[in-house]
Parts: sequence; structure tokens; C-alpha cells
Amino acid sequence: MTARARLSQAAVEERRQAVLRYVAEHGETRIDDLARHFDVSLMTMHRDLDDLAGRHLLRKERGRAVAFPALTMETATRFRENSALAAKNALCAAVADRIRPGSTVLMEDSTTLFPLVPALARLDQVHVVTNSVGLAQRLGAAPGVHVTLLGGHYRGDFNSCTGPTVTRALSQIRADLALMSATAVLEGRLFHPVNDYVEVKLAMLASADQALLLVDHSKFGKTATYAYGTVADYDAVITDTGTADAELDAIRGLGTVVERVVPEKPDWPERPERPEKGAP
Repeated sequence: MTARARLSQAAVEERRQAVLRYVAEHGETRIDDLARHFDVSLMTMHRDLDDLAGRHLLRKERGRAVAFPALTMETATRFRENSALAAKNALCAAVADRIRPGSTVLMEDSTTLFPLVPALARLDQVHVVTNSVGLAQRLGAAPGVHVTLLGGHYRGDFNSCTGPTVTRALSQIRADLALMSATAVLEGRLFHPVNDYVEVKLAMLASADQALLLVDHSKFGKTATYAYGTVADYDAVITDTGTADAELDAIRGLGTVVERVVPEKPDWPERPERPEKGAP
């Protein structure tokens, strides 16, 4: 049998994210069952789980992998940052040329917006206002970008700030564009599990001349604890081709423009071949 070429790091990360999703869906799973399901060696699966456990994305216990509570996985930045990367990259590419030099842009704490950083770094005299510590750190080295970090109550799991200090500061800002996402969308209605973030979203919408909602297909058909309006508050919804037609029809029914993008095919196939012995 011909040995398979060593997987790229991107492909390894795609597999590890697939393992994480599988464990999250099942709550806990035996490690040998995971190895069989993903058609990799037991050694490779142990390496994958060691990496995920080291990033505090799951717990590795004797003979099994255990997920964190659902709410933690739904909200914490460490879980969201590497999920649906192909879709997030495509969404950000679709809006990058709408950010003009000299403009003021509001950006919330969503990891969906992180892939915009390289495009922003190439612009001059852009003022980014954000409550996201992670986004501010990524933009800090860009010479043409002025960053205002909205301070307030710091939430470690989100690596961002909320509270009245943030919303008061937003009420004194007039922005050209707000770029935002959503945790859950159902038939055009928007939801978030933490009310403090709802207040920040509403304040950003009130402070911007134009607002775009970037949401990948995995967020649709779901709800969370707090409802905060509909997609009608946005000038357009940008999503990927994996979003169900019924959800898109509901958005259009509310009078909001829908733009669909095609993500690049992920490196990790649905049913991978077994890698050669010793491959990552």
C-alpha cells in the first residue's frame, strides 16, 4: 500500500476541530471509539486529544474525552476562534473592500471578524472601535489603524468587555460601519445567551450609519436565552452557501438583503483515509 503524504498543519487542525465537535455532541466518548470513528491510529487520537486538552477545549480522562458544559462551549472565545474557519474567511473576504480609508468602524467581539485583520492592516487612517481585547491586540501592530478599546466589565471567557461603561462610550460615537455577528438566528430573529452582550450589540447598531451581519451556516436554526430584534436592523446579511434556504427566505421576508459566499473546501475530508504510521 502506498504511504499517504504527511498531513498539513491546517488539515490536522481541521481534524482536531471535527473531534472537538464530535465530543461536544456526545458529551463524552471513549478514546478508542474516537480513533475508529475518525479512522486514525490510537496514538494519533491521543495526540489530538492532548493538544485539545492543552488548549482547555475538552478534558481528557482515563480512556475517554469529556466535553465542557454546553454554555461554556457556546460562548467562550477559545472554542469559537477555530470553528468554521473556511466560512469565516469567506465572509470577511466579502466585506473587506467595503471598509474605506478614513472611516470609523465598530467591530464587536465575535471571532467571525478576526480574519478581517490582515485587510484592515493594509488600510490607512481607519479607526476601529471594539470591545474585543483579542481584536484590539491583533490590530495593535497595524500602522494605519487607530484602535479604541471600549473598557468596562472584562469577561475572561469572551476576552472582551461589557457593561454601562461600554454602552455609554458607544452612545458618544458616530461610526460609518458596524460589523457584527450573531450566536443564534432563527427565521430572522437574533439571540444571544448573555444579556450584557445584547446591550452592546444594540448600542453599536444605534451608533452606526450602516450595519452588516456576518453569520456562518452553523448559527442558523438555533435560539439562545435572550432575543434582541431581527435581521431587519441590518443593511445586509452575509452568510455562506451552507445556510438553509428556509432561513434565507425568512431574512428576505423581513426586507433584508442576503449575500451568499462560497467557502474554500476545508482541508479535512469527511471520511479521511488512515494516515501513515507516525503521521500527526
